[in-house]
Amino acid sequence: MSSPRAYPDGTDHRSRLVNARRVVIKVGTGVVCNADNEFDPAHVSALTNGIAALVLGGRHVALVSSGAVTLGLSELNVHRSRLRDASVTRACAAVGQCKLMEAYAAAFRPHGLKVAQVLVTEDDFSDLNRYRILRQTFEKLLKLGVVPVVNENDTVTNIYTEQARIFRDNDLLSALLLSKLGADALILLSTVDGLLYRGTYASETATVISMVTEITPAIRQSARGASTTGRGGMIAKLDAAEIAMRVGGVVVIANGKTPGILERVFQGEEVGTLFLPGSRMAGRRRWLAFATTVRGQAIINARAATALLQRQASLLISGVTACEGEFSAGQVIAVVDPEGHIIGKGIAELGSQQLSTVLASGESQRGVLVRRENFLILSDKEADV
Repeated sequence: MSSPRAYPDGTDHRSRLVNARRVVIKVGTGVVCNADNEFDPAHVSALTNGIAALVLGGRHVALVSSGAVTLGLSELNVHRSRLRDASVTRACAAVGQCKLMEAYAAAFRPHGLKVAQVLVTEDDFSDLNRYRILRQTFEKLLKLGVVPVVNENDTVTNIYTEQARIFRDNDLLSALLLSKLGADALILLSTVDGLLYRGTYASETATVISMVTEITPAIRQSARGASTTGRGGMIAKLDAAEIAMRVGGVVVIANGKTPGILERVFQGEEVGTLFLPGSRMAGRRRWLAFATTVRGQAIINARAATALLQRQASLLISGVTACEGEFSAGQVIAVVDPEGHIIGKGIAELGSQQLSTVLASGESQRGVLVRRENFLILSDKEADV
């Protein structure tokens, strides 16, 4: 953390935003909707004016927009308490998406820009073929000068599942979209001025942190709390920022209701909280690290673990002692060392049934379970994600 412009190395890190050519902007429900949970045309108009200026200035912009469920609630005159019923949530999302897209299409039309609705599910990220196809679609839309308006397809998504999810809110979706597109910057717009820091939990005063180089436990502790209208909150934004930082993107959390906020952010002004990126991962590594669903796991012996971690070798079937879960060839599995620690994950060459048969045969086991180019060694943080 540091104070405005008081960077130890003398570098103006905000210049990264001035030079960003590909951008993902995520807009929270509180920006799209007013206090009555109805569409807020004034703020959306100001937002689209800022996005239009970026696009007409030669940048590629993908917009991730929340608000559909809340707009559907208002349109259907449904009380928010009924969202505990997943079918009601899906119905509201379906109705609200129409209102959201109508509003964006109308707002961008005076600028000569067209919009495209892109509703995604987690399978579009976890399945490598669908992941590639979706990226191709985004690339074509952006090159055609279209503004993709992205949201999770809540009409078919079970948001109340107990299964581990790739993204549980649009903050994380926007970070994965940055990774998918190889974008330079992620802007998270909500109704707060940035990441606020309180000296103690009971403190009523808070200051906006200007810059973050690492998301520490102290920062997370200070950011507790949830959104009243959306599914996220500041913790979700920190999770998204951490993913984006680790795949090489710069992140800003700022107040979407501040006049001219996008213009100010991309002019390099000291607004919001800036999160500095680390080194950029290669595309396959980004997908394995953050966008995949682990279908099962292979337990390996110490010799195989050494080969994977120290020699960057492929995982041979001879190094596998057991497998758990049901998975098919081509799906992602976790690789677990003899002590039970996940050391990485990769794409399996064999399905679980075939692998179990081979392991049970007692015969000499030849062949490869995970090729080295399809294996990602995980740090403790990546294993947690």
